[in-house]
Amino acid sequence: MAKRKVLIAQGGGPTAVINESLVGAVLKSRDYDSAGAVYGAFHGVSGILKEDFINLSQESPENLENVAKTPCSALGSTRDKPDEKYCQEIFKVLKAHDIGTFCYIGGNDSSDTLRILAEEGRSADYALRCVHIPKTIDNDLTVNDHTPGFPSAAKFVASAFAGVNLDNRALSGVYVGVVMGRHAGFLTAAAALGRKFDDDGPHLIYLPERDFSMDTFISDVKAANDKYGRCVIAVSEGIHDAAGAPIVTKLAQEVERDAHGNVQLSGTGALADLLCDAIREGTGLKRVRGDTFGYLQRSFLGCVSDVDQREARAVGEVAIEHALGGDRDGTVTIHRTGGGASYGAEYKLSKLEDVAGKTKVMADEFIASSNSDITDAFADYLKPLLGSDMPEPYRLEAERVGKILGK
Repeated sequence: MAKRKVLIAQGGGPTAVINESLVGAVLKSRDYDSAGAVYGAFHGVSGILKEDFINLSQESPENLENVAKTPCSALGSTRDKPDEKYCQEIFKVLKAHDIGTFCYIGGNDSSDTLRILAEEGRSADYALRCVHIPKTIDNDLTVNDHTPGFPSAAKFVASAFAGVNLDNRALSGVYVGVVMGRHAGFLTAAAALGRKFDDDGPHLIYLPERDFSMDTFISDVKAANDKYGRCVIAVSEGIHDAAGAPIVTKLAQEVERDAHGNVQLSGTGALADLLCDAIREGTGLKRVRGDTFGYLQRSFLGCVSDVDQREARAVGEVAIEHALGGDRDGTVTIHRTGGGASYGAEYKLSKLEDVAGKTKVMADEFIASSNSDITDAFADYLKPLLGSDMPEPYRLEAERVGKILGK
């Protein structure tokens, strides 16, 4: 029986651990006699159309392990969202190169691409195994308890806000940090995991799962500043009003749009600047500063969850086990088996259509009734995922010296 090739590609936004999945799939393929060469497609599906391949079978295990520990997509990525016609062109290339297994590391758009290709293979009576390997810092894939890439990005966000809080406590004022998340607020909510003391920020957290009111926002900021003498705020880039319109479009005179017509939320500091202006105008406070985390969250070198690394490697391995060992299409999904110190995860193969094109948002139980914070349930959900070396701040504990002059 002739050995058929395995093709692997990476799509969508990069993560700190996406190459663990790539290397897991490549090395696991070497365990199967039925696998021929393992190809990688540069820049996702767009690279397949261009036949822009690399023979990963020629990579040494040592170099693959080095790549696995390197953030961002080693094969490059793409934002292309293939329709049926696009997938038919991909299918022609797969047949020409005798690709028997295609593993695509990505989000829900990537799983939808595999769904179409799997159907195309069945219609053409061509033996093609399509397995989706999950990835997204947004943590918005359905069926999954969480998604590889999210824990490391969450660790970065929590650590960054812990540092911002220290800065804000030293030189008080109002700080606004805008975090990625168009529809799901998981990553923004992670800012809360950097809190240790009762007066730590972020003091306010706003997520796209709840409608955003500017009047309520200004009132919340005033109250927090009165209580703490300062205010740290975490805001999701996707916050919207009751009509569903992104807040950035309500405040900005002009907005950017991407190739798909979506309002450009990442890579621009517009929302942070506009919210800071609104705070100054609505509260009279002068020291108001804002940052947009943007791409910093995705592939930050040196801020990686060891849990995320292990699980990202595992989903790549499991994908190959199902494709080559089980001869099945599907999407690998992560399921939690315990909480707290007994946290564990197991991996299943779910149907592509159960994930393709769908978006998961934060559960109501994770969002505080004030709509400006998270609950202990979310903290319990996220904490085991951040890994064993989450940094922790400390404070001076000695008592203040009594005043002599009384000033």
